[in-house]
Amino acid sequence: MNRREMIKMTGAAALGATVLGLPAVASDNGEIVDSRRRKIMVIGAHPDDPETGCGGTMCLLHDAGHEVVCIYLTRGEAGVPGKSADEAAAIRVEECKNACRITGARYIFMNQIDGNTQVTLERYREMRELLERENPDVVLTHWPVDSHRDHAVCGILVLDAWRRLGRKFQLYYYEVMTGDQTQMFRPTHWVNIGTVLERKHKACYCHVSQQLEPIFEGWHEPMEKFRGIESHCSAAEAFALHTVSLGGI
Repeated sequence: MNRREMIKMTGAAALGATVLGLPAVASDNGEIVDSRRRKIMVIGAHPDDPETGCGGTMCLLHDAGHEVVCIYLTRGEAGVPGKSADEAAAIRVEECKNACRITGARYIFMNQIDGNTQVTLERYREMRELLERENPDVVLTHWPVDSHRDHAVCGILVLDAWRRLGRKFQLYYYEVMTGDQTQMFRPTHWVNIGTVLERKHKACYCHVSQQLEPIFEGWHEPMEKFRGIESHCSAAEAFALHTVSLGGI
């Protein structure tokens, strides 16, 4: 093992050498490991989708020195019983901001409406222009085969933008409530989130209005443990890399 490999091993906090194939930018002692800081965009349909689906991976990528940008397709307008759409959106936007402070992500809100997301030429254009402007190296988004229409719409819009932009970024899909929402999901990559598990959960629970405790205990924690068993660790998040993305960055 040469010096560079040693630095990579000590610098990428929880995964040894890499997170989804991306090396740490700097080691724990500040030495440069890789001079290129990547931009990773995590795109979710609603507030809390990015955090529950891949919040641990977001934390690890941020800690490794990369830029993490969290995109929310909607503001969760339909997500707070007894509140108007505007009231619910205001509540959930603040929750997103609190969660992003924990994961270290920059946030962007798109203008679709919770429960009424659309796949139209205009919506395709919006997603494509956002991704073209931000120019990410890696995008993580919903697996499009999903029982929740908003999740499926999000994945479809991202897939179309990726194709029309020449497949120039790595496209990974993440899962949410697999078996109930995400369907037919077959991971290609697993990320050990054991060292940031508590931090991920703290970010998820910033979404106070969603009363996530029973959902988390019934779905997300079992998923973390099961993906951990698959990858021989205590807790993991799983991703499916689009096969045309193979070849690395």
